Amino acid sequence: MRRFVLDEYQTVAFGAGDAALAPLLAGTGLVATTLTVDGRLRLTATSKVGVLQFQAGADAVELRVRPKLPIDRLFWMLGHARDDQGWREEVADLEAVEDFVPALAVAFTAATSRALAPGVLQGYRVAEEALPTLRGRLREADQLRGRLGLAPPLEVRYDDYSVDIPENQVLLAAADQLRRTLGVPARARRGLHRIAQALAEVSRWTPGTAIPETAANRLNARYRPALRLARLVLARHGTEHHAGATRAAGFTFDLNTVYEDWLTAVLRAAVTARHGGTVVAQHPMNLDDTALVDMYPDITWWRHDACAGVVDAKYKRAGGNADLYQMLAYCTALGLAEGHLVYATGAPRREYRLVGSGVRVVTHGLNLAAPLPEVKSQVEAIADRLAAGA
Repeated sequence: MRRFVLDEYQTVAFGAGDAALAPLLAGTGLVATTLTVDGRLRLTATSKVGVLQFQAGADAVELRVRPKLPIDRLFWMLGHARDDQGWREEVADLEAVEDFVPALAVAFTAATSRALAPGVLQGYRVAEEALPTLRGRLREADQLRGRLGLAPPLEVRYDDYSVDIPENQVLLAAADQLRRTLGVPARARRGLHRIAQALAEVSRWTPGTAIPETAANRLNARYRPALRLARLVLARHGTEHHAGATRAAGFTFDLNTVYEDWLTAVLRAAVTARHGGTVVAQHPMNLDDTALVDMYPDITWWRHDACAGVVDAKYKRAGGNADLYQMLAYCTALGLAEGHLVYATGAPRREYRLVGSGVRVVTHGLNLAAPLPEVKSQVEAIADRLAAGA
């Protein structure tokens, strides 16, 4: 197998013999490709991280982009964006895991094994069948339409107490997906096999169809950590990727999106708890009075039916001037005197008073690798500054 490994936003030159793979690698959407003056293949990673595998003729190719964040912190952010309690339990298993696919497999296997340890969860599901005797309720319309004047079987609907419920279907589907994935450690693979055996009576999910819904309740509370990880496995990030002419299997995440989702979740919790109001993600608005120029600020804070603050999440600081212009447009359209840019850089806070506009832009830096209590304090400080500028 030919392997290409680099870090997020890193540029690495490989051998001249790899140049023929440039179109296929670019087609994954995970890297940009160029050639050096001496004909070597040069790959440049962006904000997407993860691992993909694909075939190039008779050869197997693996492309791996590693996040700069520790794997356990990345998984914590992914989980926190979906549950503001975070993933304090499952990330503990990742301390010694440094790569993406092993981390996902280890975390899911450990969380699911804990969930199934007391026994496989059972619940009621609605079943519709043709039976020789009446069970539950007769489906009169189906009976008249298909079996009018005939002897049994009868078209019936009834509640069946079974392990074949959405929660178990989601876990089994994720276990099957990971079992088909290269790079899963042997120990985790054995655990995935045991999970599949425990869920042998559960019907299998069909890829490409909607992932079964699992409403949180008292009965499935022990399943929730495993279900969060399972949905990561089954989401669009973790199945098959079709970009350009390249079809690749693996798991990738766009850290711009991860960071934006996470910041929205943690700021929503901090702002509403400390200052009230409502936090809205991607509020639709227009820059012009003819509604031709659409804008969608990452985060807006609303009080008394009016916007009181606007925040934009910036995972990588590429160009400060462009960011300031963007925030000026948001503040102008929303009628705000202050806007906030939150970078994942750990840089100190700065303020820019934009000449002739009356708008002040405040930039904040978040150190995402800091201990979790410190990250929480940083977010709370941003929430307080947002409220102070309202």
